[in-house]
Amino acid sequence: MASLYGILHRPLSAAAAVAVAAVSSALPDRVSSQPNRSDSDAAAPTHFLLPEPEPATRRMSVSDISSLLFDRKHSAHLPDSVFGSFPFPMASPAVLLSPYEYAKLANPKKMEEFPPAIASSPSDVMYRWHLPDPNASGVAGSDHCSRAKSQTVVILLGWLGAKQRHLKKYADWYTSRGFHVVTFTFPLADVMSYKVGGKVEQDVQLLAEHLVDWVSEENGKNLVFHTFSNTGWLTYGVLLEKFRKQDPSVIGRIKGCVIDSAPVAAPEPQVWASGFSAAFLKKRSVATKGMVGSNDSGNGMMDTGDSSLGPKPAVAESALLVVLEKFFEVVLNLPAVNRRLSDVLDLLTSEQPKCPQLYIYSSADRVIPAKSVESFVEAQRRAGHEVRACDFLSSPHVDHFRSQPALYSSQLANFLEDCVLTCCKDSS
Repeated sequence: MASLYGILHRPLSAAAAVAVAAVSSALPDRVSSQPNRSDSDAAAPTHFLLPEPEPATRRMSVSDISSLLFDRKHSAHLPDSVFGSFPFPMASPAVLLSPYEYAKLANPKKMEEFPPAIASSPSDVMYRWHLPDPNASGVAGSDHCSRAKSQTVVILLGWLGAKQRHLKKYADWYTSRGFHVVTFTFPLADVMSYKVGGKVEQDVQLLAEHLVDWVSEENGKNLVFHTFSNTGWLTYGVLLEKFRKQDPSVIGRIKGCVIDSAPVAAPEPQVWASGFSAAFLKKRSVATKGMVGSNDSGNGMMDTGDSSLGPKPAVAESALLVVLEKFFEVVLNLPAVNRRLSDVLDLLTSEQPKCPQLYIYSSADRVIPAKSVESFVEAQRRAGHEVRACDFLSSPHVDHFRSQPALYSSQLANFLEDCVLTCCKDSS
């Protein structure tokens, strides 16, 4: 079936030109000094360098970009991928890598049974298995709590543009407490060349097969999901679809789900535009900035919840957002894309597993509106699900752990102890 089509090649070329113009002015500063890294930088890694634009590109105005959007003579052409011939430099997808570092548990030969996966560059590994820290408290114990942790794998599903290194601190948090962890990310190039039923979904299929195999090795093994942004949350929905088709019993092994900075349970062009803008512009995006009214006490409190007091996007980012929003107004209404999204969103809205859910979000999030999260939380509660939610108030999109580590850790720990590892409380 066709992909997210390139009737949109011209609009995305215009979007790329705006992103180039926005980033290129900062390149000399990046070469001369290296700023401190943060999770907010990870919306799109800082080493993904853009080509130096021509002077005419720098002078491109919003009206010039708008004229590209409505150039109808190109609207009949439907190429293979979302972004057509995207102007950013992308590595060849011909490099074969092992998709994970498998935990050799009950059956060491299992590792050889999984085929290699395609990555967009030698540094792009789609998913990796992290073993529990042998020094973690209770890992070597024989009590019920230690055994429950050793039989639970936490699957971290990354945000748009995330790489393995961006999820490491989350993986370390879980492995230091005795859990197995799988970190899963999409190379940005794969997302931008998305096709319905194409490589991205095939990669998710590989992960689903791996998890089904692990769970089936012995009784008592369980899964916990931790998703980031709408990208991770939608990936979770696709995995649920795969489980239903391959082995429905796996659904019952899901003991909890943590949803960080999501969801918006509708194909909203503005949300998609904000997410891609943050991925293109990295830390220069307003989405990575905190709120003016926030304080530095670490308790998540703000002087005001008025998001209008937050920083405003630069002119180049505003232009990019306009282009991307128009782009996604078309893309998200393409029949094949709309049907695919509707199937996944309907499953996540109405047919989630009967496991507890924890929603971590922020009133200061410039990508995922807090009201959308709160509305979805209430709908899940009305449907009979056990749901917890915490508004971090002042932290930016997918930056809650870095901004307020103590609060984030306590929310995760309490959720796991009360909802996932109930046997630990019984044995204490």
